[in-house]
Amino acid sequence: MKVEKFYSEIQKRYGNITRARGPFLYTQKNVRLTDLNQEGGRAILGWDSSAYTVFKNVLSKGLAGSFNCAYKGQLEKAVSELLNGKRNIFFFSHKKDAMQAALLLDAQNTSVYKPFSGVDYSGVKNVIIAPPLPWTNNFWILAAAANDSGLPNDSERFPPALVAAAARAVYDLIAAIKVRQEKDFFIYDKVLTKFFERRSCWLRPKVPQEKYDDFVLACLDAGVLVNPDYNADSLVPFGADKGVLKKMGEINV
Repeated sequence: MKVEKFYSEIQKRYGNITRARGPFLYTQKNVRLTDLNQEGGRAILGWDSSAYTVFKNVLSKGLAGSFNCAYKGQLEKAVSELLNGKRNIFFFSHKKDAMQAALLLDAQNTSVYKPFSGVDYSGVKNVIIAPPLPWTNNFWILAAAANDSGLPNDSERFPPALVAAAARAVYDLIAAIKVRQEKDFFIYDKVLTKFFERRSCWLRPKVPQEKYDDFVLACLDAGVLVNPDYNADSLVPFGADKGVLKKMGEINV
């Protein structure tokens, strides 16, 4: 299902989204929706991230330009800690550009970072990272091995406030990885494994592709948002009571 149709269907049923907290979205019609879409993983830390406060504080200093700032060093330090090894970071607006740059550096040792996957990325030379911030769909980080100080094509610049918020979000992700465990994910299995194969917090559809759009709409009717893209993962609603998926469990596909 196309993203625009997905959001149109949400609005048709429940009106506009008026508030977001944790794994929940709240609507004009006073309905609480359980979010398993989570912006494709960008909102994996929930919708009330502490990074928003950092963004606001840095923006209040007027740091909204494309000039150099200390926050890139903070983000580089955070990414290095996340990947357990010193990294140089480069910014891109599009995933394909970040991937192209990484492949030019080393086509045999490049990977896309997936949190809570259990993968040890310390030995991967080039890692593409989507900052865990909901509004940053056009912000991609290439974390290259420390000895790669230059790229065949220039990386891009982003406003200091956004870079600072991304640094805070990465540190929050590091903290979450230490806390969230398998026991926090399998509590939803009774419902979710009827429709998905689960690996850690990630959900891959078991529903046949030709029935997936109907399944997405049935979930919306049950107050649950899943990823509208059949080829992309949904996520478990960490922190939500498992009872919020009761109506979803009644869906037949």
